[in-house]
Amino acid sequence: MTRPGLPLTHVLLALAVVAVWGTNFVVIRIGLDHLPPLTFAVLRFTFALLPAVFFLRKPDVPWKNLAAYGVLIGAGQFGLLYIAINGFISPGLASLVVQTQVFFTIGLAMWLTKERIRTFQMVALGLAALGLLVIVAHTDASATPLGLALVLAAAASWAGGNAFSRAAGQVNMLAYVVWASLFSVPPLLVLALAFEGPAAIVQGVRAADAATWAAVLWQSVGNTLFGYAAWGWLLSRHPAATITPMAMLVPVFGMGASAVFLGESLPPWKLLAAALVMSGLALNIFWPRLERRLAQA
Repeated sequence: MTRPGLPLTHVLLALAVVAVWGTNFVVIRIGLDHLPPLTFAVLRFTFALLPAVFFLRKPDVPWKNLAAYGVLIGAGQFGLLYIAINGFISPGLASLVVQTQVFFTIGLAMWLTKERIRTFQMVALGLAALGLLVIVAHTDASATPLGLALVLAAAASWAGGNAFSRAAGQVNMLAYVVWASLFSVPPLLVLALAFEGPAAIVQGVRAADAATWAAVLWQSVGNTLFGYAAWGWLLSRHPAATITPMAMLVPVFGMGASAVFLGESLPPWKLLAAALVMSGLALNIFWPRLERRLAQA
């Protein structure tokens, strides 16, 4: 059902972006069939940077802001996420657990601004924590303790990146992400050379088939260029409170795509964990809006 003031075409565009972001976790797993994880991340950000950087003007933000965002999102969020999905956690669960970045973001903002946590935020965090405990209690090949730790670290890095993107103010987010990729590639390349080695990098690139390169392009062109451009376009035309809640569908697409394309099982405990985490996310998003409406009434 469309939201008031949100045309059907805009709803479909938002769903397309969320679908790309959600299925992206399955695409990562496909790319890892031939590419080492850090090498894959290097290629992803290289193609996100080139050639787009020559056509987009640098955002009016300090270089240190771009550098911090690029390192946190590149080496932090995606570097760790790729390693985790490379045999330590299933793509479906990764798409769910990484959404805890919302709570890391809240905690970081409170630490920086000295705000006190509100009751509804504590309840929301508690629901998400219960969901994670359900996953921990059922750790198996689809969710190892190391995989869970890596995705939580990726979520924390994402939250750190969010802090710098907010500090950048109102900027063209597509241009911001592209230019920040300039600082994602070097640390990822250094880490790939150090931990995977030149031989593994060359072997992975040589072994890459059409599906592998399609996965790289899906990451760089679909996930980054299309995703951020379309999402930024929607946010420029509609209130953030109307658009951003739709991002809650990312784990729905992530877990669904993993089940359909990779045969990932969805036992009751996974569905319970998903329900708890997403309930926490929903409470955090919708409770302040409900409070405002009640106050107005």
